[in-house]
Amino acid sequence: MEQGAAGDPSSEAASHGAADVAKPTDGTAATADALATADTATPDGTAAAADASPTDGTDDAVDPDAPVDPVDQDGTRAAGSSADAASDRQPDFEPLTDTYERLRHSTDSAELSGYARAPLPDRSNQAAFSRATALLEAVAGNAHTPVEDRVFLATTMPFPNILVKLSADPEAEVRRAVAANEDDKNWLVGRLTKDRDGEVRDTALRNPRSSWKMRLEGAQDPEVGPPTLDALADLGVRTEPGAPAVLSSMVRRAVALNPGCPRETLERLARDGSDQVARAARARLR
Repeated sequence: MEQGAAGDPSSEAASHGAADVAKPTDGTAATADALATADTATPDGTAAAADASPTDGTDDAVDPDAPVDPVDQDGTRAAGSSADAASDRQPDFEPLTDTYERLRHSTDSAELSGYARAPLPDRSNQAAFSRATALLEAVAGNAHTPVEDRVFLATTMPFPNILVKLSADPEAEVRRAVAANEDDKNWLVGRLTKDRDGEVRDTALRNPRSSWKMRLEGAQDPEVGPPTLDALADLGVRTEPGAPAVLSSMVRRAVALNPGCPRETLERLARDGSDQVARAARARLR
């Protein structure tokens, strides 16, 4: 039986038929898998990967739920994109020196008035507070700041840098407001007792921050007005009763000797508790 099977012509023909399929005439090996691979080969002869991207160009590896910045049709980033939103959140900041110079030379009265009237930051925020007071100096020194705003600053501000600027203001009304400010340094009041405007000088002399030297010089000045002489005649008596007796009596005596002293003031000084003051006043009344 084994010999008959080996020599069976039909079996031999079958094996030759199989060989014809397995081995083509050009000698290349072409298995069924190779043929299947050949169908998916790229034009340059390389085999395409089994997990190649679909023909529509989308990438299966991209998370479809990931946020994507919107893009306009022309390829530019939309205004609402995350990058633009981040930049919008960053406030514009102008350096102090730049803002100072801009305000110092500004002709925009409305802007200058806004700075003059804006409430100051709380002192606990030292950086913001220092910046605001520094900028007020530029506003105070700008002639385009409305006069009423400069008077407001001269009346309400306690800061020497601002008051010094305003003490040189071309408007006597502004300088007078500085002269009346009791937060002035005494040297600044002293400067204003020599002001070219009589009302400014008188106001400075009536300021409690004025020194005794300034008061004495004012009491001796024949150009000082009667209201100011009358105010000086009260020093150490009705005003500042705790003032040094010697200094205050020297000022009152100088008032009594001043040729511009009004009669009613002389009559009051003639009853002064200091003999020297009273004698000087009575001598003037004769």
